[in-house]
Order: sequence, then structure tokens, then C-alpha cells
Amino acid sequence: MTDQTEVEVPLEGASAPAVAPEVQQEDAEADSQEGSQASSEQGPEESEDDGPSADEQLLEMTADLQRLQAEFLNYKRRVDRDRALIAENATYKVLQPIIEVLDTIDRAREHGELDGGFKAVAEQLERIVTGLGLTKFGAPGDVFDPTIHEALSHIGEDPDVEVTTAKVVAKAGYKINDRVVRAAQVLVVDPVSA
Repeated sequence: MTDQTEVEVPLEGASAPAVAPEVQQEDAEADSQEGSQASSEQGPEESEDDGPSADEQLLEMTADLQRLQAEFLNYKRRVDRDRALIAENATYKVLQPIIEVLDTIDRAREHGELDGGFKAVAEQLERIVTGLGLTKFGAPGDVFDPTIHEALSHIGEDPDVEVTTAKVVAKAGYKINDRVVRAAQVLVVDPVSA
């Protein structure tokens, strides 16, 4: 009897013997089992298609964390700045109407009508607004500065001054920190022209 698993059939132009289909299937199964055993023995290999390596992922995550930290710090600074601005604006809105009361107190003081219990109340009010950051400015003889003075009138020339100067202060000016609440209202004089 002949072996059924191997049948030699000569092909034209082929020097290798032909193999029966059953044998080809068995060989293919054996090859695939050997290939899977070989790949499991080699261990997992990283290919370029698997994605970034652990070091690259670490660097990327570190950069992301640094960006988030910077964003948070910027946010915190912005919130702190906004809170300070809101507090300053609230102080400004509260103290602005009180300036007229302080003007009335100054006029009463100039005329000698500030005495007794009213004097104590006026002094306490002035201490409180000063504690909140309201400062008074503008005095006769100050150099005229249009950013903090409002010139009500020009009253001529004065040989005693070298630059435009506030000669008379009609109403004092007030600031909260560097912010002008009200400009000092003044009458100005110029130096004598040559």
C-alpha cells in the first residue's frame, strides 16, 4: 500500500514534491502553534505602534502638571487682585459721599463753630475715614498738578512763584491710596512772565 499522506506528483517546471492538502493543513497548524509558543517565550515586545514609552508619558504628564500649577497660580493672583479691587471700590463708594460732610466740618472749624460734643464727633469721624485710607491733600503753595488739582480760576501772576501754583484752596482733595476721590479745587497763579 502506498502512503496517503505523501503523494508525489511531478509538476511541470517544479522540482519540489507536491504535498496532500491534509498534510498542508497539519503543517500550518503546527507552524502556528510553534509561532505562538515562540512569541510567548520572547515576552511582550514594544513596537512603535504601541504608543509613547513610559519616560515620554512621564515627561508629558509632568509638563501637564506644571501647566496646571501655573494656571492655578495665575487664577489665584487674579482672584486676589480682584478681591482687593472690589474692596477698594467699596471703600471708595462709601467714603465718596462722606467727603461733603468733611467739607462742612472744615468750614465749621474755619469759622470757630466746631466746639463741644460736635467737635468730638467730627474728630472721631476724621479718624475713622483716615483709618479707612482716605487722605486729605491740597494746601496753598502746592505746585499745580492737573492730575490732582482742579483749577477753578486763574488769578494772575505772582512774583513769589516760579511755576504755576495753587494760591487758594477752595476745597481740599481726597485720595484713597493713590486713587483720587476728588481733586483739590484751587485758584492758581502763574510766575511773572519775562
